Amino acid sequence: MFAGGLVSDIAYLRTEVIQWTNFSAWLIAGGELFAGVLLAWALISLIFQWRTPERTSALLLAGLLAAAFVIGFLNSLQHSRDGWSSVGAAGLLMSIVCTVLALAAAWIGNAQAIREGAR
Repeated sequence: MFAGGLVSDIAYLRTEVIQWTNFSAWLIAGGELFAGVLLAWALISLIFQWRTPERTSALLLAGLLAAAFVIGFLNSLQHSRDGWSSVGAAGLLMSIVCTVLALAAAWIGNAQAIREGAR
């Protein structure tokens, strides 16, 4: 959903149609919801994997999700502003960072799931 927020930010900056900022704000809010659930799950998983060799990847996953959650929250606050100031350079930059962090977390989580499935 963070990627959808990034795409709608770019669409707003290219077209200046205000509805794109509404789409972006809702997509970022949805991304926050799912990132929060995943962060809680990653922290529970980290507790159970603390004494195993997979602790490093679990710690990295939880860290990436926590960073995406915090920056996504700040991005939600940015997108609650009116018009051009809601997206601008700061909103677009935070959307890019959230998308990259979410994709990195998805990659690490997927690799972790494949390793656990191979055992």
